[in-house]
Amino acid sequence: MAERSRGRPYELLETLEPGIARVLAHNPSAFTYYGTQTYLVGEQEVAIVDPGPDLSDHVEALIRAIGGRRVVAIMCTHTHRDHSPASRALANLTGAPIIGCAPLALESVGPRADAAFDGEYTPDRVLQDGESVEVDGRSIVAVATPGHTSNHLCFAVGGALLTGDHVMGWSTTVVVPPDGEMAAYMASLDKLRQREDRVFYPAHGPPVTNPQQYVRGLMGHRMQREKQILRLVGEKARDIPDIVAKAYPGLDPRLETAAGGSVLAHLLDLEKRGLVVQSEQQWTRT
Repeated sequence: MAERSRGRPYELLETLEPGIARVLAHNPSAFTYYGTQTYLVGEQEVAIVDPGPDLSDHVEALIRAIGGRRVVAIMCTHTHRDHSPASRALANLTGAPIIGCAPLALESVGPRADAAFDGEYTPDRVLQDGESVEVDGRSIVAVATPGHTSNHLCFAVGGALLTGDHVMGWSTTVVVPPDGEMAAYMASLDKLRQREDRVFYPAHGPPVTNPQQYVRGLMGHRMQREKQILRLVGEKARDIPDIVAKAYPGLDPRLETAAGGSVLAHLLDLEKRGLVVQSEQQWTRT
């Protein structure tokens, strides 16, 4: 990740628009791109969205960025370890409550390639879909978007949507069973497609300035992947590694486990719809 890290504005406060700024954590990887982007919402007072990994340099940078302002809330979109662990250090340093997604800590089927769950996350308040937190006289509204994880939330404020990992600005989202669910993920994408947000601010990657078009592209990509999987298992019975090898030629080996998780998510969805069956880890069309 040395090349990806070079020249990035780590631990610096960058203003994106009035009332929304970000600080980039120094945790680049094949799954986090340049790292986790923590957002500061508000001007006279602030909410911290996706506090990120519990890295001392990152926490110190966030305290500098806060600059003595009152922290209304520390808000988490979900509980993967690149998103929520710093919430505890920040709560201790600022006295602010941890508000946002519900606690969740599960193991995936087999080894997990992307970030594991933060088992120590303990919110002071869980937000349901449509509930909000007031900052500087503006509402930050929770938008429930299960799929990447069952507890995933996005946060809407002033026409912007902070999308966590549900929509990323550089890559498609990993959906890994048993908690990641493809049908829920697609339904959540469709939910965003019907909204009128003017910009998405993901936790990883650049802002998305054409949200509805971008979401339609993500949905189209998943539908094409589903058709590809159906074609492959229609040719003959296949296991998941075989499907990954055929569907993702030239794939970075670091991403094979994640690709297998997404293929499994597709297959489980197709199985529920009666389109495929499995026997001894082999999948075929019905």
